[in-house]
Amino acid sequence: MKKKVWIWVAVITGILVIASTGTYFYAKAGTEPVSNDSGVMSVSVQKVSEQELVESILVTGKIVPESEQKVFLEPEKGEISEFKVAENQAVKAGDPLLIYDSSKIDSELNRAVREKELLQSRGKTEQSQISDLTKRLAEAKKKMETQGPSAEGQTEGIPTQEDVNQLANEKVQQEMQYESTKSEITSAEDRIKELNAQKNEMTIVSKMDGIIVKVNQNVANTEAGAAEPVIHIISSQPYKVIGSMSEFDTVKIKEGQPVIIRPKVFKDREWNGAVESVSQFPNADGGGGEGFEGGGGAGNVTMYPFKVVITDDTSELRQGFHVSLEIKAGDSTKKIAIPHPALMDEAGIKIVYVLKDGTLERREVQTGVMNDAFIEVTSGVTPGELVVLTPTGEMHDGMEVTSYDEVE
Repeated sequence: MKKKVWIWVAVITGILVIASTGTYFYAKAGTEPVSNDSGVMSVSVQKVSEQELVESILVTGKIVPESEQKVFLEPEKGEISEFKVAENQAVKAGDPLLIYDSSKIDSELNRAVREKELLQSRGKTEQSQISDLTKRLAEAKKKMETQGPSAEGQTEGIPTQEDVNQLANEKVQQEMQYESTKSEITSAEDRIKELNAQKNEMTIVSKMDGIIVKVNQNVANTEAGAAEPVIHIISSQPYKVIGSMSEFDTVKIKEGQPVIIRPKVFKDREWNGAVESVSQFPNADGGGGEGFEGGGGAGNVTMYPFKVVITDDTSELRQGFHVSLEIKAGDSTKKIAIPHPALMDEAGIKIVYVLKDGTLERREVQTGVMNDAFIEVTSGVTPGELVVLTPTGEMHDGMEVTSYDEVE
């Protein structure tokens, strides 16, 4: 009786051991390739395909006008006599914005103009005198040549050489005086030009086509003084986006790359744009700028200013809107690529395992650009081949595979 009991105990124990072993292999098979001494029993594979290896880089920024002009007080020009614009008014480049009091310059300008007119009148008189002396000198010389002393030795009425020399000296003196007058006229003209330039500077004009955002006629009476603009203009050109990106992102960004712009005030709406520039120089403080997202953490990351042009209509946007940006970095040309998990590194050599006719082939590959999901393979595999996902160190060239799951 005791012998039968022990036999049943042994049988039950054996069943339990076998059941627990089966459970172990079943659980392991659900997470990684199942293998035994003869080869790999089951693997997951994915076809080599052509992919657009475009990486999405996320940053944030702020909408700003194409350009702006801020007009500050210039105390050296005196008091403002007239404002020529009002808030929300559209202006063109060259339109007057404000005029400083130019009464003092006007007085000097009128005086300079009168002085020039007097000098010009004097010059005309001197020219007439020179012309008259030239005529008299020519007549005297002619009389000396054609008429000589009379038979009685009389020379009355006939000019002598002394008379000719005196006329010549008078002419020279008059010409010298005229040259001096011309010099004074030139100086008067220069003074008039200078005063006109000063008067023109008393009128401040717009440097762009734009909209008047602010007119502050009382800025001189505030404590801030010159720190506040008297007039603020923003360009009427389409808005742009400015911000800062990390040093990790700058090496991936190039001019012209497409950008998707999502203003935070508009849900589920997008504007298209393109990268205009990324500065070669970091922010003044070297740190995080306009809402940095991603790229390596704060504190030890240098930030670089960037600018994005908005290619869609910007009429619904406003200066100061905060936006999130998705920059499409990389080449949109399709390249032969594999998923990142399919790539192994063996002592610096990059390899993949390709499933072919039920066995594994070990391939050395060369790689190129990548995005978050795929990496380019420049040699070693061709489109349509099945690469093993998450290969292990137990795999080897020629290992048999009894079953596999293909991942789309």
